[in-house]
Amino acid sequence: MLNIGTSGWQYRDWKGRFYPQKLPQRLWLEHYAAHFPTVEVNNAFYRLPERSTFEQWRERTPDGFCVAVKMSRYLTHIKRLRDPAEPVARFFERASALGGKLGPVLLQLPPTLKADLDALDETLTLVPEGTRVAVEPRHDTWWTDDCRKLLERHNAALCWADRKGRPITPLWTTADFGYLRLHEGRAKPWPSYGRTALGSWLERLTGVRESFVYFNNDQGGAAVTDADRMCALARKRGLKVRTCASSN
Repeated sequence: MLNIGTSGWQYRDWKGRFYPQKLPQRLWLEHYAAHFPTVEVNNAFYRLPERSTFEQWRERTPDGFCVAVKMSRYLTHIKRLRDPAEPVARFFERASALGGKLGPVLLQLPPTLKADLDALDETLTLVPEGTRVAVEPRHDTWWTDDCRKLLERHNAALCWADRKGRPITPLWTTADFGYLRLHEGRAKPWPSYGRTALGSWLERLTGVRESFVYFNNDQGGAAVTDADRMCALARKRGLKVRTCASSN
C-alpha cells in the first residue's frame, strides 16, 4: 500500500495552482485532506506546536487521514540525541493528540552528526510502543551493518531520500514499512520529477508492504503535481494506493 502526499501544505505559491484563489488559508488543510490521504508536518521540526494544534489537525481532517510528524530539532540538532528523555516525552505528549491519525515520526539527523549508535538506541527505546519511526541520517558514518541492525531491532525505517532523481541514502529495508522523501527532481519545470524517476521509485517500493512517500519539492506547486503523477502511475501499474476518505 502506498500513502502518497507532500511535506507540508501551507505554501503561498500553491494558491491558484492547487488551492482555489478565493479559498481562505484557514481552509487549506481541509482542501488538502480531500485530495491526499497523508501529509508530513515539517514545521514541528522548527517549532513544536502546542497540543491544541495537533488536536485541531485531528478534528479538521477526515477519518483515515495520516499525519507524519518531523521530530523537533531541539532533540536532533541542538541536543544531538543526547539526554533524549525530556524532548521525546514532550514531543509525544503533544503529538499524541492526533490520536489514530498520528503516522510515522521522522527523526532527521543533522548532516554534521557522525554515527552515535548508543544515542540513537536510547532515543528509539523511548518512543512509545506501536509508534512508527523513520530515521534519516545524513553523515556517511551511519552506513554500517551495525546501524542497519539497530534500526531493524527497533523496527525503525531508514528514510530513503532522493535528490535530482537519484537515491542519496542506502536502500535498506529495516522495518515493516517504508518512508521516502523526494526533494528535487530533474524534470522541467524545476524542481519537478519526470515519469522515469517516479517509475524507478515505484519499482524500489514494490516489495515494501506499506510505504509513506512525501514530496518536499514544494516550489511552484511541483510537489502536488508530482504526488498526483506518482499516484496515477502506481495505479496504472496495478499497485495499491491509499485514497482520501472523500474519494472512497
